[in-house]
Amino acid sequence: MLPMPRADLKPNTADFERLPLVKPTGFREYDARWLFPEEINLMGLNAIGLGMAALFDERGVAKRIVVGHDFRWYSGSVKQALVNGLVMGGFEVHDIGLALSPMAYYAQFALDVPGVAMVTASHNDNGWTGIKMGMNRPLTFGPDEMTRLKEIVLGGNVKVKPGAGSYHFVPNFGERYIASLTDRPKLKRKLKVVCACGNGTAGAFAPQVLAAVGCEVIPLDVELDHSFPRYNPNPEDMKMLHAISDAVLKHKADVGLGFDGDGDRCGVVDNEGHEIFADKVGVMLARDISAIHKDAKFVADVKSTGLFLTDPVLKAQGATTVYWKTGHSYMKRYTHEIKALVGFEKSGHFFFQPPLGRGYDDGLVAGLAVLDMLDRAPGKSMADLKNALPKTWGSPTMSPHCADEAKYGIVEKVIAHYKDVHAKGGKVAGQKVVDLITVNGVRVVLEDGTWGLIRASSNKPELVVVVESPVSEANMRAIFADLDATLAKHPEVGEYNQKI
Repeated sequence: MLPMPRADLKPNTADFERLPLVKPTGFREYDARWLFPEEINLMGLNAIGLGMAALFDERGVAKRIVVGHDFRWYSGSVKQALVNGLVMGGFEVHDIGLALSPMAYYAQFALDVPGVAMVTASHNDNGWTGIKMGMNRPLTFGPDEMTRLKEIVLGGNVKVKPGAGSYHFVPNFGERYIASLTDRPKLKRKLKVVCACGNGTAGAFAPQVLAAVGCEVIPLDVELDHSFPRYNPNPEDMKMLHAISDAVLKHKADVGLGFDGDGDRCGVVDNEGHEIFADKVGVMLARDISAIHKDAKFVADVKSTGLFLTDPVLKAQGATTVYWKTGHSYMKRYTHEIKALVGFEKSGHFFFQPPLGRGYDDGLVAGLAVLDMLDRAPGKSMADLKNALPKTWGSPTMSPHCADEAKYGIVEKVIAHYKDVHAKGGKVAGQKVVDLITVNGVRVVLEDGTWGLIRASSNKPELVVVVESPVSEANMRAIFADLDATLAKHPEVGEYNQKI
């Protein structure tokens, strides 16, 4: 048995080398994120592997697991320490090497393995590490599994089973993943596509996939560089979107596709250089898909545009959409449970269920769906398809800093504030509040359909703020001003990553 994990060890000390460090706040709602090595050390990662063994035993799941890692200078070491813990706990480990998260999810199916532990911090700044975990494909851990894993690991209930586990390296798995995506008819339409990867791991795979389906690929920041020299590989980040826009205009491309650090999200820029936020891309794809699949059912996360409910084309095609909690694990699970055809998350996680996909989020599958949509719309550009949507004014996802220890308490106070305003018939941005959606933070809906959301980020020390109006930019800015003023009353809330 390992010593009890600690949360207060300092690097470059003797205890740091002989005791496991695991900061409790690294266990998020549906995955894990830590600064390395300040918040977790290699022995702490041993403890995580042993804890996963105990959790699999409790749930009666066979201890066979896929592991992979993203391209950060320390990810190989992090994965090896995790693997050591998994093997000591009795796992049969299948290591696919450098990988995207969806590649690891695909490996669960291709290798017939129930578990997954993908070492990645996705688009987080360099210095972060993390693990995306699952034991029931295509699902990943939710709050129940994460809470129990946290209890096991921090409780020190992690027992070594000498000789019980095994390690197997799977060679050339990237080629198998690429083949699985490209074993399909080529596009009929010749499309010029900017492929932007922000120097993240997707650069090793995305250009090859797009070229194989018949695209003329304009590579942008596809060289792997864990320092992320230009911008973080985050397709919600305006720096990345602006870089894609510049490349689209320079090369007269049909579309720009931007992939995040671990390849499970895709951002889109149209042929005129305008970014299309992922929820609007979702509405466009829902239109395309529901024209083929009668009475299609979709799921959208609570940050997403109201057009999923009000779009006349979706209504005419018999499509229905329900809103659900933000977070890739929540969305993946709910889309799977209600047998929706696709789940769309504003962050760019899209979940294509059979027959369109295997149910997990894959940015390359999403990118191919965008290209198929264009292929089925001869004579129309990406801008044409976007401009065919009813006009709304929406913000990017804005993220003011707020410590992990404080963010949920702040959100509870914000919810209480708006409940009080609603109960007393007060106004927000000059309008009455007609609805409060509190399935995940609070979505404040006004008389004219304008809405604003405040919730806690599930994987970073931040809050999340999104606003939209179907009426005017002024109304969008007015509700943001109200939400911003409410947050300003709490000194724990810091600077935004970006503002409208």
